[in-house]
Amino acid sequence: MNLSPLNALSPLDGRYAAKLSSLRPLMSEYGYMHRRVQVEVTWFIALSDAGFAEFAPLSEADRAYLLGLVADFDEEDCAAIKAEEKITNHDVKAVEYWIKKQFAGRPALEKAAEFVHFACTSEDINNTSHALQLRAGRDAVLLPQLDAIIAKLRAMAHQYAAVPMLSRTHGQTASPTTVGKELANVVVRLDAARAAIAGVRILAKMNGAVGNYNAHLSAWPEFDWEAFSRQVVEAPEPRGLGLTFQPYSIQIEPHDYMAALFDATARANTILIDLARDIWGYVSLGYFKQKLKAGEIGSSTMPHKVNPIDFENAEGNLGLANAVLKHLAEKLPISRWQRDLTDSTVLRNIGVALGYAALAYSSLMTGLNKLELNEEALAADLDAAWEVLAEPIQTVMRRYGVPGAYEKLKEVTRGKTVTAEALHQLIRSLDIPPADKERLLAMTPASYVGKAAELARRV
Repeated sequence: MNLSPLNALSPLDGRYAAKLSSLRPLMSEYGYMHRRVQVEVTWFIALSDAGFAEFAPLSEADRAYLLGLVADFDEEDCAAIKAEEKITNHDVKAVEYWIKKQFAGRPALEKAAEFVHFACTSEDINNTSHALQLRAGRDAVLLPQLDAIIAKLRAMAHQYAAVPMLSRTHGQTASPTTVGKELANVVVRLDAARAAIAGVRILAKMNGAVGNYNAHLSAWPEFDWEAFSRQVVEAPEPRGLGLTFQPYSIQIEPHDYMAALFDATARANTILIDLARDIWGYVSLGYFKQKLKAGEIGSSTMPHKVNPIDFENAEGNLGLANAVLKHLAEKLPISRWQRDLTDSTVLRNIGVALGYAALAYSSLMTGLNKLELNEEALAADLDAAWEVLAEPIQTVMRRYGVPGAYEKLKEVTRGKTVTAEALHQLIRSLDIPPADKERLLAMTPASYVGKAAELARRV
């Protein structure tokens, strides 16, 4: 059976393959192999510039050729490396052998071939490659998607800043707010979560088999290998990798930064689950309608249905993303002694975690773009909830020392159908200043929104 979207085990490569085309080149096996080639080439070129008599600086032509191996890396190159791996049964050694084969016909490179992978342990290549993958996946895919969601929610918060809406606490009617303010709450939370994701420093180490530069110093004892490694890790591309240097490690980079990144992403996802469920509820209440799409069917038997499927898909895939992200965050910082291979197999699933997140963000954005506010339904709900004005009435009564204010309003409103007339009758009987009495009489559920509009516009 040939692999295709129809027989893929994961829906990320099956049903939803087209939606993840931007992430796949970065986080797949191909993306991993591409970054390994980049790291090996970067290390090799840097060694040529280190001043060693045994490895003269490369010519501009050879440098350009090597950088071309990275820039022009394609699926055929990846397949060739995988063919090498079938022989070596070692994925990093296969990359080294493939690079050396590319030196054929270039005398200076052939002469320096033993400096490919010089003094490196496999993990020096792998941890830097994963770092490059994660940086690309975060910066090129996840953050732009989050930014689009935040921008959409911010625009909606401003657009609906003054549209009153009945709140619900514990599922029961509560003090009114505005549609814009409820969305503004999410914007503020997502802004903070997005900053946490973007603020994680992507770390990498290049310090040998157990983190002490043992092999490096055996070759050139007087050379400052730590400073050299830092330069390779931190210098901007293509001279370096543009990452943050990790000075202390066992054989593997400790992965604490990965845990921080995955935890931060999971936190953003949790906020989005909360949003998806709330929007789903608002659609159920009729506060939002969904734009119709020609030919689309909501139910196989009930023709009237327009289901909030985008928010449901987002919620489900955010949950899957968080399940993998949380396992990665809990497992990866733990290694037996210098290392074991449990991290290696688990790390191959970072694309799965980010893939489910990216898929969910796409679904959520699609859903948000379908929403149309139903102001009639919002107004009708507010007009049927005069009991929410018990709060301002009793609060004004308390200001003027009317005894038992809360209790009197509780007796009049709790568990009862409250009408405007009943509340107005109570207000007129109160011993409070006339100006405050008139203010309470003029109040409606739709006007009792506090600073909601101002707060929504300010976000």
